[in-house]
Amino acid sequence: MQSRAAIRYAKAVIELSLEKGELEKVYADMQMIQSICKASKDLQLLLESPVVKTDKKQDILKAIFTGKVTALTLSFLMILSAKKREGLLKDIATSFIDQYYTHKNILRTVITSVSGVSESVKTKVKALVKASYNSEIEITEEHDASLIGGFIIKVGDKQINTSVKAKLEKLKRDFSDNPYIPEF
Repeated sequence: MQSRAAIRYAKAVIELSLEKGELEKVYADMQMIQSICKASKDLQLLLESPVVKTDKKQDILKAIFTGKVTALTLSFLMILSAKKREGLLKDIATSFIDQYYTHKNILRTVITSVSGVSESVKTKVKALVKASYNSEIEITEEHDASLIGGFIIKVGDKQINTSVKAKLEKLKRDFSDNPYIPEF
């Protein structure tokens, strides 16, 4: 769950990037920032640390992101640091990406399977979801060997589970809830 502050900062950056005509560039920057923050726990801890002074954090952010992000994004990072909110950077990037998808009317669809699904299955899922929700679709794949077979499709907060694991668990529940009561 993202904080209200992270959501507000992300909304402000979206509005500013729309105003400047740099939405796609800032979106790419936020994807990079999110992946860097996820990959580096040390950076996240440094940004959240009250011991490290603001000017040092700004120097570190400049060293990491100068030349890799737009001027708009870099100035946003400096403002964020000046306001002592740099600890929210990962959440702001995540919220920005969520709001970008909402703005562009793109639905995220996650297909989880044991070893991946074919392109024909992806195409069928994309067509069904697009027809049902009347929006663009972004499909990401995840792998989970515990599913045994089949797949799970998640669209927003809805889920279709056709995995063998789910079917086995349902059978187990059905057998444990045996309605047979012997009559004496």
